[in-house]
Formats: sequence, structure tokens, C-alpha cells
Amino acid sequence: MAKEEPKLIDVEKPNLYREMFPYNEFPKVVFDEQKVAYDIPDKIWITDTTFRDGQQARPPYTPEQILRIYDLLHKIDGNTGLIRQCEFFLYSDRDRKAVELCKARGYKFPGITGWIRAVTADFRLVKQMGLSETGILTSASDYHIFLKLRKTRKQAMDAYLDIARAALDSGVIPRCHFEDITRADYEGFVLPFAAELMKLSKEYNKPVKIRLCDTLGFGLPWAETALPRSVPKLICGLRQIGVPSEWLEWHGHNDFHKGQVDAATAWLYGCSSANSAILGFGERTGNSPLEALVVEHAQLKGHTDGVNYAAITELAEYARKDLGFEIPHNYPLIGRDFNVTRAGIHADGLLKNEEIYNCFDTKKLLNRPVTVAITDKSGAAGIKHWIEARYEIEIAKHDPHITEIKTRIDAEYSANRVSAISDEELVEWMREIFGDDLPPLRK
Repeated sequence: MAKEEPKLIDVEKPNLYREMFPYNEFPKVVFDEQKVAYDIPDKIWITDTTFRDGQQARPPYTPEQILRIYDLLHKIDGNTGLIRQCEFFLYSDRDRKAVELCKARGYKFPGITGWIRAVTADFRLVKQMGLSETGILTSASDYHIFLKLRKTRKQAMDAYLDIARAALDSGVIPRCHFEDITRADYEGFVLPFAAELMKLSKEYNKPVKIRLCDTLGFGLPWAETALPRSVPKLICGLRQIGVPSEWLEWHGHNDFHKGQVDAATAWLYGCSSANSAILGFGERTGNSPLEALVVEHAQLKGHTDGVNYAAITELAEYARKDLGFEIPHNYPLIGRDFNVTRAGIHADGLLKNEEIYNCFDTKKLLNRPVTVAITDKSGAAGIKHWIEARYEIEIAKHDPHITEIKTRIDAEYSANRVSAISDEELVEWMREIFGDDLPPLRK
């Protein structure tokens, strides 16, 4: 029996899901015990919103900074299509200059797309810039339709379909951004709207893409949770009405620390594309971190020949030094201390076999050799590891030089020091203690 076509349910009052979103309490996790199966696409990839959502969390990038980031994304991608697209604002002269600079590079990946509101005036900007695809803001929840747009569901859907048709008439692929989908009426609006978009696609014989926007980070990765918060069920339902995996894209936020896991979950249940921003830097709590998704992809699909994983470190250094990003020292993959150990017992393990306390070969894959930070907990093993990582020498833990350094460290902490011993201090102590016998630095 053919599945009944979804029909729009036009209502007089908004459905705000108060049982899940009481507002005067934390949101509720509701389980319906109905599971859905994994549906991992053959190909999954990453898209980037650094130049759109990422600019809503900081002062705007200059066109030259955007170009440098774009170059680094291309370098990481290695012309593989892993980082498939970037989206750009088109409203200001600065925005349009950035697009022109990036277009002039002629890169296939990342491709350049726009972002507009669902209004005809905005669509003119897409045509002026000569883009082949644009995102279109099509708010999906009653919070947005009723309370922001002051429309009914039918009025909203009709307006969205009009602008999607206008895009197709102009040869532009529309990517409809279902804003606030994790609070939207799934049966009453999301599926009917998606079904109408698929009809347009068939009529024009062109892709019509759907971005599932978890605007406030309400998405949950567990299959047994109820709609509209269940990421697996949101994607599964769209797949069941015939939306191809390659036309689906997840865009998450990190309000409840689930930005990264929700993006990976979207991949697992049939969504080919996961949207991200460099360092996860986006509006409020940010988006799924691009660099984390690159590594997540490698875990799910294996290493991709051509991807330059070490360029992630180059991107982080540019963000820190030139863009003024404050990256927490313990931030995964790119933080200054993400692969630094302070415990002496850990340092001893690193000396015996690096794999014991390092999660992968950080030197080979990210150009970040494992290191130790020297504190009162480091012990002789930590000092030995620090020396051997920087100097061309093999030295025993009980060597008098190490004993002297440890004595100085103990004296510092006996005098109530609380910070780690800096590399600069240790280098100076090495000069003093080794004197003319100071070994050369490693190259």
C-alpha cells in the first residue's frame, strides 16, 4: 500500500510543544521508544558556514581574511570534495567583494553558495553574483511562523514555495533552510512542505535541497526520543517521503553541548551533508566544529587520500594569531594543550610507548607532537620526556641534570607557585645546568 502523501495542517493557534519546552524549566527529553534504523549514505561530506553563521558571533571578517580562510579550507579538502561548499552573505559591498575574491581562485571545492531570506529582492543578489545555489531561510516552527512572521502555516509555505520556484526558474538550486526544525510540527508542516519541494524538483528536474536547522540546539542523538527533537527521526521521515540523502544537510548549534554528536548522528541516519564552522565559532554557543567533523569523517569512512589533516593545525594557528580567536588550551584537536600531559605517571607511559596516553599519532596527522607540561606532578619522567622532545639527547631519569631540574621545580612549588613551569624557564635552566654540554635542539 502506498504511503499517504503528507498534507499541510493549517491551525489557528501555534503548536509550541509546551510539554517539551516549558520555558520556565529546562527543556524535557521525551522518549517514545520507537526506534529507527541506521541509514549511512555511501558518501558523506561537510559544508561550511564560517562566512555566514560564523560572522554572527564576531566582528565581520575582512574580504582578505575570508579569502585566507577559504584558501585554508581548500588546503584541508585537498580537492577531494570532503569540504564541499561554503555559504556567504551577499548584502554588503564587503560581502560581495569576498565572494568575488574567492570565486577568482577557481577552486572546485569548496563550492560557493549564497544565503538569503525568502524574499524576491534578496534573490536578485544571487543572480547578480552568478551563483548556482543559494540557501533560503524558510522558518519551519510555529514559534517563527506565528510569533515572528505573523503568518499562518499556509501563508508561510506559499511564500517559501514562490521563492523556491523563482530560484528554479533562474537556474539556481534552492537550499531551503528549515529554521527551528527541532520545535516544528513535523507531521503538520515539515513533511508537507518537504513533499511540495520534492514536487517542484520533479517538475523542474533539478535538485531542491533541505537544510535541517537546529536553531537552538534542541536536537537529540538518540533514536528512541520523540519528535521534533529526535535527529534520527527527523531525517528518517524525510527519507521515507523520497528526499535523497545528498539533498539533506544538518545544521546544528551547541546550546546543550550536542552540536558535534548531532552532526555525526545526522550522517548515521541518512543525511549526506553536515554543516559546520571553523572552531565551531557561530552564533551564541556556535555550530558543529569543522575540524572535528573532518576527523569524525575519517573515523566513520576511513582516511581520505588527498585530505590534508595537518592543515587543521595551520587553520587554528591563523585563527589564533591573525583573527584573535581565544582557543581554550584544552580545546580538542587544536588547543595548545590538547595532547599535553602534566602527570608524571602519564609521562612515564609516553616514554615507554606513546600510544598509552596519546589518542592517535598527533605528530603525523596534525603536525602536533605529543608533549608534557612541567609541574610539581611531572616527576623525573616528565622532565626526561620534555628534554628528549626538544633536544638531541637520550637521558636517564636519574641523570644528575634531571635531578637538578627537579630540585628547582620542587623549590618553585614549595614557594607556593601554582602555574606550570614555562618552556622559556626550562630552556634557561637547561643552559645553566648543562653549560657547555648543552645538546643541540631538535630540528
